[in-house]
Amino acid sequence: MKMIKGGVCAAKGFTANGIHCGIRKNRTKKDLSLIVSEVPASAAAVYTTNLVKGAPISVTKSNLSDGKAQAVIINSGNANTCNANGIEIATQMCRITAQKLGLCEKDIVVASTGVIGQPLNIEPIKNGLDELCAGLSSNGSNFAAEGIMTTDVIMKQVAVEFTVGGKVCRMGGIAKGSGMIHPNMATMLVFITTDVSISPAMLQKALSADIQNTFNMISIDGDTSTNDMVTVLANGMSENETIIEENEDFATFMKALNTVNVALCKMIAGDGEGATKLLECKVSGAKDLENAKKIAKSVICSSLTKAAMFGSDANWGRVLCAIGYSGASVDVSKIDVSFISEKGEVKVCENGAGVDFSEEKAKEILLEDEILINVTCRDGSARSTAWGCDLTYDYVKINGDYRT
Repeated sequence: MKMIKGGVCAAKGFTANGIHCGIRKNRTKKDLSLIVSEVPASAAAVYTTNLVKGAPISVTKSNLSDGKAQAVIINSGNANTCNANGIEIATQMCRITAQKLGLCEKDIVVASTGVIGQPLNIEPIKNGLDELCAGLSSNGSNFAAEGIMTTDVIMKQVAVEFTVGGKVCRMGGIAKGSGMIHPNMATMLVFITTDVSISPAMLQKALSADIQNTFNMISIDGDTSTNDMVTVLANGMSENETIIEENEDFATFMKALNTVNVALCKMIAGDGEGATKLLECKVSGAKDLENAKKIAKSVICSSLTKAAMFGSDANWGRVLCAIGYSGASVDVSKIDVSFISEKGEVKVCENGAGVDFSEEKAKEILLEDEILINVTCRDGSARSTAWGCDLTYDYVKINGDYRT
């Protein structure tokens, strides 16, 4: 498994672009992105569990009912959610995109992100499609990644190269996500492309399984978005023997997918609204996977733990508190906790009780921008990892005037 450049254009047969079409007032911000496969592709997706769902999700679900797609159109700046004509607008986005590309409108994935409850005007999108399509390029992943950003500070993309059945294959992804992110699939927008040949059923199986240990283990602020989805397009242009069952090739594909997803998870968590630090909680020695996940999620979701990390305060009691109300079956008297960063490691809790440690050394460790909270349970052998960020003053500032 080799990390490479190229994002969603790393795989054979994929082009992308992103432009400013006029949805967003700031002309320096791209607000419309397009990803296109040269040939029809197997497609799979997972969606938000919020009962309030953006219109693009309903349209995309319908379009992917046959497990096929060839292009993805995404706008930022407006979520197209809670609008009376939302379905009509999302459908129109598919239709006009398909017409420009010479495709069937049912082969288009549509997504939107931004402010909820404001009407989305189709005209800027319609007027921008000529420029968007004309600029499609195998070097266009950067532009597409920029076009889906809202409160994101950093662009998020990744790609890997691997071998399936003797054929060199590639997989890449772009993502957006900074706020309104909390476990319950899906929590952000993620678009993944690959040239692996895999059946739609096996592609969906791979995605649905992997998100349980990746995107479902992120939390920024406890809010589950209305619009978010993760989609994968696999166009088969690497010409490997089509994966139609769980075998060695499928295991390799799963490893590649997990590598891409974990990388994007860390980027999303580290770019939480107002965040200054990426937090990672690793749990080991839990009774089973379910309990390990509950513990890791609870620690990452704890506002008090997040605030302590912002202040570089080794307040390990916040971690124990979060474990205690997590609902996990755990013997608290066996728990060890350590804080780890590039500056070293400090154990702050052993067998559920505090231990002597240097506050100065702990402060030095926690001043770094990537912090690992290591929890050892000694109840079993299960492990899990969750990702999040610190809670800062700027989170409130960003969301206090997000709409206006």
